[in-house]
Amino acid sequence: MKVAIVYYSATGNTEAMADAIENALNGKADVERFSPDAFSADMVDNFDAIAFGCPAMGAEVLEEESFEPMFTAVESALGGKKIILFGSYGWGDGEWMRNWEERCKGDGANLTHSPVIAQEAPDESAIAELEEAAASLL
Repeated sequence: MKVAIVYYSATGNTEAMADAIENALNGKADVERFSPDAFSADMVDNFDAIAFGCPAMGAEVLEEESFEPMFTAVESALGGKKIILFGSYGWGDGEWMRNWEERCKGDGANLTHSPVIAQEAPDESAIAELEEAAASLL
């Protein structure tokens, strides 16, 4: 089982979430981590599942410089692919994640768990939910 964790993190909060996912998969899957700049559509088929992580930016949107262009490029390859979504936020109510979830459903992706969001750094509850989300990819 090969799982990619593809994420953007400006403050370290979303990176901490990626750490929790990797720790949960440790010993159960071959995990590779990527920045958005290092992941592309032609890599999607190399993985059985993908965890995508991006914090809310600006007016509750995905990070626009590197993550959004990468995600737009991979969307057409996500049909049937097992994925989970995660990210942190500092304001708002999670609108960016709801929009992203609907976008993935429209792409035909197989969302194996509801998206996991954390306000600022992930707390114990968010870590537990990330562990569940990671397990759903197996």
